[in-house]
Amino acid sequence: MSAAAWPALAIGLAKPADSALTVSRSTPSAALSEEELIAGCLRGSQTAQKQLYERYSARMMAVCLRYAQTTFEAEDVLQEGFVTVFRTLAGFRRECPLEFWIRRIMVNAALRQHRRNAPLVAVSDGDYPETLASEEFTFSNYAYGELLAVVQELAPRYRLVFNLYAIEGYTHKEIGEMLDISEGTSKSQYSRARVVLQTKLARLQPPAK
Repeated sequence: MSAAAWPALAIGLAKPADSALTVSRSTPSAALSEEELIAGCLRGSQTAQKQLYERYSARMMAVCLRYAQTTFEAEDVLQEGFVTVFRTLAGFRRECPLEFWIRRIMVNAALRQHRRNAPLVAVSDGDYPETLASEEFTFSNYAYGELLAVVQELAPRYRLVFNLYAIEGYTHKEIGEMLDISEGTSKSQYSRARVVLQTKLARLQPPAK
């Protein structure tokens, strides 16, 4: 969802813009600090809400893309996440940076989407080896676009567990509680996700000369 989608997102969320934060269309708005953004949003300023969205939407879209199979699905998660951000901002207790709080909301929105739309069942593993060819295998050598493409191809449960553990930093115990699976199942599915990813990435490499 681009910044052009902002007016539709803002409908019903904001009161008339706060006069202290209102700017004309011909004058670029000054960048607000995090505290000013929060205060403005809580006053119902559409200017502050728009700035908050524009400041964080690109980074949050990158988060949503990792959990979704398509850009369309990621855009749905992004919109749902920002609606939640604006509706619950009064509960933000400033115990972490605002971006971290928004990121958690996006992850939770992605989990809700999967519960609604996708059976969290792994596909057959028949085409993949049982273990990694090398335990030292790393994803850091691959371009973001390549890695994102293969992550999006993972079966829903594998994709969730991989993202939650490898990217978000949750423990397998926490992931088990979030997905209603055992800690051991989380560990197993993370291992299988790494095997599938390694195999898929290896197939992308040009043949040796």
